[in-house]
Amino acid sequence: MLKTVRQSDKELYDIVMKEWGRQKTGIEMIASESYVPMEILELQGSIMTNKTMEGFPGNRYHAGYKYVDELETLGIERAKELYGADHAAIQPHSGSNANQCVYATILKPGDTILGMRLDQGGHLTHGSKANFSGKTYNSISYGCNVETERIDYDEIERLANEHKPKLIIAGASAYPRFIDYERISKIAKSVDAYFMVDMAHVAGLVAAGIHPNPVPYADFVTGTTTKTLAGARGGFVLCKEEFAKKLDQGTFPGAQGSMHLEKMAAKAFTFKRAATPEYRELMKQVVKNARKLGEVLVGYGFRLVTGGTDNHLILVDLRPKKITGLQLDTALDYVGITVNKNQIPNDPQKPAITSGVRIGATAMTIKGMKEAEMEIIGGLINEVAANVENFDALDAIRVKVQELGVRFPLDYPEYYEAE
Repeated sequence: MLKTVRQSDKELYDIVMKEWGRQKTGIEMIASESYVPMEILELQGSIMTNKTMEGFPGNRYHAGYKYVDELETLGIERAKELYGADHAAIQPHSGSNANQCVYATILKPGDTILGMRLDQGGHLTHGSKANFSGKTYNSISYGCNVETERIDYDEIERLANEHKPKLIIAGASAYPRFIDYERISKIAKSVDAYFMVDMAHVAGLVAAGIHPNPVPYADFVTGTTTKTLAGARGGFVLCKEEFAKKLDQGTFPGAQGSMHLEKMAAKAFTFKRAATPEYRELMKQVVKNARKLGEVLVGYGFRLVTGGTDNHLILVDLRPKKITGLQLDTALDYVGITVNKNQIPNDPQKPAITSGVRIGATAMTIKGMKEAEMEIIGGLINEVAANVENFDALDAIRVKVQELGVRFPLDYPEYYEAE
């Protein structure tokens, strides 16, 4: 792999190989990241990238669609079977595009939407004023209960009755607990609103049967095939049969043009892999590792938002340690552990600083780490937190991180050959 690029563009090749070196032995703890199997790298770099296509199986706008129809149909059927859905759209280029496809299906500019606030754990596309969703639609936001730090369902009901939104959105990018999809569905029905769940972060856990499946309760479910699905770089939408034709039109031409066929091929494999017993066991270990890491950090005096986790991530409040998310994020990156600074509910710090960090267990679980390694990582994070500006100490910790990282390398033989 990359043998041709090495000859034709050495400068670019060197950049990619430096990133390969970082991924190969680093401790990757960003909750939205994972490592894909070799099949995904092959498919996303396959000859399917040569073909341009618009439309849907049986109704295309370019000739040469016979095998494209086979490919897309295979991916659709696998997605439907995996999640028990009536219909699937696998053309969206990303999770954000998937949400936009739903909005294009059922909303008009100025319609009211009700979603989770970004600083409470929601996503930009759920109505943030910095995003197209908050600029195009009349966005109302709900958050978490101040005491429990869990979603305030009473607030959702109150806001729904007050504002009568056209769409209610559930799902989050920094929320460590199960979401009561059934209750939000009932609220949506009571005000005659559509209900959409963005399960981008937990799609793999849902596929593995260890996280509640929103499909029975939601009109639309969006997701990404990255993150816990650990697959193709792209998005998808599931919906009930009554919305199938409208969703396709909302996707193309409503929100997108031509599709990325190489990514769709990789999505088809992603859905197949996620249906295997081996994958289910992997996701079970992801949750075990996240919980264990949380327990270890609590033992060192950190505080977890909501007190724990039900999924692949923990949200850590750093105020007991008297440091900011930016400080810990930067210091951890220096030693080779990557997390991301993240606001906690009702955070007194600005988004660029934050009082917390978001830490995920997916990537390192894929590399083979288990609870014993989470003990070690928790200790390393604690050491870094105590030495965020002590570079002599950080240099010593970096050696420990590298020693742990080399024990769990990535299994990409073609890249090793390129070296």
